Amino acid sequence: MKADKIIKNAKIFTADAANPQATALVVKDGKFIYVGDEAGLSDYEGEVTDLGGKFIMPGIIDSHVHVTTSIGFSYMDPGEYVMCSSKQEALDFMAEKIKSNPGLKRYRFMLERKYLKGEILVKEDLDAICPDAELLILEGEGHSVWVNSRILDRHGITDETPDRVPELSYYVRKDGHVTGNAFESSGWHMLFDDLEVTDEQIDAELERWIEYSVNTGVSVVFDAGFPEGEALHERVYERLYELDKQGKLPVYIDGSIALTNPKKMKEVVENVKRYNSRFDSEHLKVHTFKVFMDGTLRIETACQVTPYVDTHKTGGTTFSKEEVAEVLKMLNAEGLDFHAHTVGEGASRAVLDGVELARKELGDKFRVKVTCAHLEIQDDADMERFAKLGVTANYTPWWHSGCTGGNPIEIWRSLLGEERAKKMYRSKTMWNTGANVTWSSDNIVYGDFVAWNPFLGMEVGMTRFINEHTLAPEVSKVVAEYPSPNEKMSIEEMILGYTINGAKQLGIEDSKGSITAGKDADFLVFDNDLLTAEHSGFSHNMPQKVYFCGKKMK
Repeated sequence: MKADKIIKNAKIFTADAANPQATALVVKDGKFIYVGDEAGLSDYEGEVTDLGGKFIMPGIIDSHVHVTTSIGFSYMDPGEYVMCSSKQEALDFMAEKIKSNPGLKRYRFMLERKYLKGEILVKEDLDAICPDAELLILEGEGHSVWVNSRILDRHGITDETPDRVPELSYYVRKDGHVTGNAFESSGWHMLFDDLEVTDEQIDAELERWIEYSVNTGVSVVFDAGFPEGEALHERVYERLYELDKQGKLPVYIDGSIALTNPKKMKEVVENVKRYNSRFDSEHLKVHTFKVFMDGTLRIETACQVTPYVDTHKTGGTTFSKEEVAEVLKMLNAEGLDFHAHTVGEGASRAVLDGVELARKELGDKFRVKVTCAHLEIQDDADMERFAKLGVTANYTPWWHSGCTGGNPIEIWRSLLGEERAKKMYRSKTMWNTGANVTWSSDNIVYGDFVAWNPFLGMEVGMTRFINEHTLAPEVSKVVAEYPSPNEKMSIEEMILGYTINGAKQLGIEDSKGSITAGKDADFLVFDNDLLTAEHSGFSHNMPQKVYFCGKKMK
């Protein structure tokens, strides 16, 4: 048989359990038609490439990214970081910057809550330093904001405005009055309300992202939506769809629509159906309902089963288990899938409970692919349930160093207590249950793409440490290996989580995720053997050659 490409003398990690290792492969019409030893090449004709023992793996699947949100942050300057050691220093810093840059409609800053040392910023403080313009301060993690009265007025937020979800998405109040501090999605809609972006600007950023993805060998991503940015989200999908029609989108994008407001549940399901019909091209598909079930640990909006040590609160969830079951039944009827942001144990438990309820009612008719993402802290009682209920566990492994700068154990201990702080990021324990475990980079800013690097995820997944050898954002450097050493993954497990397991999460395992005859010929060639490479500094790896559907991309 005539072939387009024949490769021999390679070390091929196939990610195919039925044929895990090979030394040769053959490609024709964008598909693998043979994977095995060199003896089998006698049936094929064509130019043969001898790789001299070089390493080959499947194209990488990044199972939770933010393609569209990052476009927003590309053209919305979040503002200058406020470096301070008290509330007054923060106010003085911002007042000086505002004074030296007069005439702007809106001033923006970023501020880490820890620098306030427990003091509270209120709108009256912000009005005093910025009475004639809008002032927005984004909390360092991106999950809360402080705004002055002008922005509250723009959005019609008053003392009577109800909170979306208690202990999750809410307005901080003092004596019954809104203070200008909004948590989670109650503040996100203020971030991009003055943003104007052209199609040309969108395309320019998408082209940067595509180039990065190709260079690193990321052939497939799951886009986890744009919370409170629906209009720009749809515009970006329109541009992706057009790029694909022009043959300029080589990366397969599995898309979604994100929900943050539980009152919009049915509306979002209808929009997923609309997107599913509208954006259906070779490399763009949309079939997933994404929900922010909870928030983050640092600001204690991540939902817990065991209360936080300092506040004794548990945080809230967007949906109860009964509401999760209702959503799942709606999605099941439409052939759509469900993906949830679940940082805390209470959030993932609500999803697992909802799946259990829906499965009991629907039985063998249940077909929704369900994923819980992030899983920073999990209750022991729920670890085995992912495998039993068929729920994918998606982790962001570059966070598994603690990823807070300094000594992360001290930070998490103050929130969770000693023992629970040492039981975070239990990906190996989850893997050993037999659950489908996948990996992701989860970032909301393109920037220099350092945090998007899948090889950073692989390194920290294996080491639970970011040190001077690691190619990582400087702010994430830590001083010690994060416990427990029993949670370290092997390189084989990291590759599987970034390939075939990701394909299973997205329901594309028949065409993607492994080097298997009949599947799309997505594969990467490396000068060095990843299976034996040093774990420290692994993040500096990069494929020498990249092929998507048999076409050489790099």
